[in-house]
Amino acid sequence: MNEDQNIDETLREETAQDSPEVQEHDRLAELEAQLAEAKQSVLYAQADTQNVRRRLEKEAQDARAYAATNFARDVLSVADNLQRALDAIPAELREDEKFKGLVIGLEATGREVASVFERNGITRIASIGEKLDPNKHQAMMELPSADAEPGTIVQEMQAGYMIKDRLLRPAMVGVAKAG
Repeated sequence: MNEDQNIDETLREETAQDSPEVQEHDRLAELEAQLAEAKQSVLYAQADTQNVRRRLEKEAQDARAYAATNFARDVLSVADNLQRALDAIPAELREDEKFKGLVIGLEATGREVASVFERNGITRIASIGEKLDPNKHQAMMELPSADAEPGTIVQEMQAGYMIKDRLLRPAMVGVAKAG
């Protein structure tokens, strides 16, 4: 017998040894591996779907909570102008009977604007006497101050506002400087 015949005979013997049970066992192992892979893919798909659902719920919640942001920014200028009008009325005109109704009406309008802001989660940022917080305040100038510590807000040029936990508009302030 030559070497090629020996190899052929060995292959035939090995093939003959691959009985139906061995073939079935190999096939079963292959199917189990495929099943495990499919289960893993399903778990990843479920996790991905859950993450997408959570992200969409958060985005929808944020959209509802902050939908009025642009409108609120626009209304802030109206509130600022109303406050400027009230501040511009001299004390003697406030006491004059001819202007008393006008002053009372402007003050009532100011209270109503404040009430609307409160109902919609819009709050005024505290400034005077506070330390400068760049997340809430915009320093416009430094002012010499003997009483205040450097970095403390001593003047407010324009009120700042938050809408819920987000900055709507920073407060424009003057800050005490050293010496």
